[in-house]
Amino acid sequence: MPRWLAAIPVYNEVSSVQGVLDEVIKYAPNVLAVDDGSSDGTSELLDRREDVTVLHHPKNLGYGAALRTAFQYAIDEGYEILVTLDCDGQHQPKRIPRFVTACKNADIVSGSRYLKTYEGDSAPPQERLFINRTITKRLNDEFAWNLTDTFCGFKAYRVSALEQLRITVDGYAMPLELWAQAAFLGMRIIEIPVPLIYLDLSRSFGGSLDDGRIRLQHYNSVIDSSIRAMLDRGYVLPTPASACRGECC
Repeated sequence: MPRWLAAIPVYNEVSSVQGVLDEVIKYAPNVLAVDDGSSDGTSELLDRREDVTVLHHPKNLGYGAALRTAFQYAIDEGYEILVTLDCDGQHQPKRIPRFVTACKNADIVSGSRYLKTYEGDSAPPQERLFINRTITKRLNDEFAWNLTDTFCGFKAYRVSALEQLRITVDGYAMPLELWAQAAFLGMRIIEIPVPLIYLDLSRSFGGSLDDGRIRLQHYNSVIDSSIRAMLDRGYVLPTPASACRGECC
């Protein structure tokens, strides 16, 4: 069995963090919480726990920055697989072992809320669904992929693959930079289904990004700049057959 870690980015989740961690430790032997500068009492709750490792950002840096901290910790500590999930209750920790198993045959295992219908699935907010579909289609067109959900935060990574990435985006657009780099690096990607659960309908994406039109423009801009950066580094896209062998399990 590979040595693996479950990591959770946390920002102002005082009402959910304890319950989520209580569930995660049932399924993961090693758990990391990255506190991204919380100011609502979350930090104090995390510091009282002795069953998880906690890393604190001195101020709020962003979702992507918190994941980057988790990536580096997994690399530095010699883990082989990293599972990431969010702290708002939308991801079911009982599914963590399946991600670990699937990652034995992939560089990235990505959860998809649109591969399978589960009883009790939420109705996704229409604006978010539109943006997800638009960006997912663009990435599929750019990289000859067949992904169905490019924004799900429930993922597993082979740590040796994370070592090849150079992530610079701090905010919610970070996964788009990651996808572009994964494409040029020819990483093997698998999607597995997860329930569609929305509990954070009032989530702020930060300032003007709360406007869906501006957010979509920003996401496309991140994709553009990420592709240019890989080309500038001398990478070329692999053939479609090797760029992504997406599998719907």
